[in-house]
Amino acid sequence: TMTVTAVYDNSEATELCAAQHLYLKPIAKLLISILLPGSLEPVRPFSNWEVLDQLKSLICPDQFTTVWLSNSTEDFIRFEGEAETRSLVQILKAKLHGKIIKLNGLKKDLKVVATDAQGEWEHFPKGLKDHEKSPDSIYFEDLPCKWFAPKGSSKEKPCEEILWVVFESFGKIKNVDILMLGPYREVMTDRSFGGFSFGLQTFEAFIQYQEATDFVKAMQSLRRMKLMLKGDDGKALACNVKVTSDTTKHFGEGAVRRRNQERLKLQELDEQLDLVDNIEMGGKDWSRLENAIESYSLSTVLLQNQNSKTVENKRLQKNMFVKEDKKQKPKAKAEAPQEPDSSEEWEKRQYLVSQRRVEALRFLSVLLRNISG
Repeated sequence: TMTVTAVYDNSEATELCAAQHLYLKPIAKLLISILLPGSLEPVRPFSNWEVLDQLKSLICPDQFTTVWLSNSTEDFIRFEGEAETRSLVQILKAKLHGKIIKLNGLKKDLKVVATDAQGEWEHFPKGLKDHEKSPDSIYFEDLPCKWFAPKGSSKEKPCEEILWVVFESFGKIKNVDILMLGPYREVMTDRSFGGFSFGLQTFEAFIQYQEATDFVKAMQSLRRMKLMLKGDDGKALACNVKVTSDTTKHFGEGAVRRRNQERLKLQELDEQLDLVDNIEMGGKDWSRLENAIESYSLSTVLLQNQNSKTVENKRLQKNMFVKEDKKQKPKAKAEAPQEPDSSEEWEKRQYLVSQRRVEALRFLSVLLRNISG
């Protein structure tokens, strides 16, 4: 989970983009394990928080900015703590490692083992060998929208130009894609590309570098770093940003072509649903809707992706749909009105419109399943 914390000591931060007041701040984390004897038989139960209180007393007057329980088993209790700087982490490590904790009611003492936390990209260089081709694209998660939005903008939407400028400090960029800005993107993948963390809206993005060496430089520079924003008042905030190598070939020709095709299909479906809405609101596009549904190419996409049984069911549904439509056409041609002359006729047309809307929504549902699958 992404957390945003206030920064009181930014002495170890390095500049990322001066124009956006963005910096990289090293992640200063410590793992603290409390070893439990196998024959531990407490006179009274004790909580993990009692142990944590003992740890805090050992490092006093220094302290962690955040500390949490990460694991608890019969053999050990593990906490993770973050400090303002890496130099402070080393001080805390020296105060904790090898120390003994005594708890009232326990016959045996508990030993403390403190170690530096390893970054999630600790084996990144090895990972490069596993790719058929050297990667050149980075996938970002949990980037704060507000930090990449134009200054003075009323909407906290990230800007691709700003993202481009910020990360071009590592080398020339070839492509940038902020997922939440793409039309139909969330519908096409059946998931959201934005979120909220402690009130801060976040987004996901892909960045492709022109040279693989610049990609490597960026990954190594971002390794075990937080993103930090320094305000005009001198106050600073920092957050964890997940940065990984893109293994989906997001900017590959095939992936781009597939996304464009899916976007066009969804645009077509949008047009059909707009026609249905127009009819329901009393519009006069009845004949246009009939022609659109007859020529709608979405059925072709579905037939290519469904098994023979499903295809046959769709054909039967379409035949029933056309028969019902033909029952209405003779009367409409004889009277040639733009709007129904009686409440009974209006009710029949409303019923048919509702049926067509259900069919359109069914098409959409099947399409989304095919896209996400």
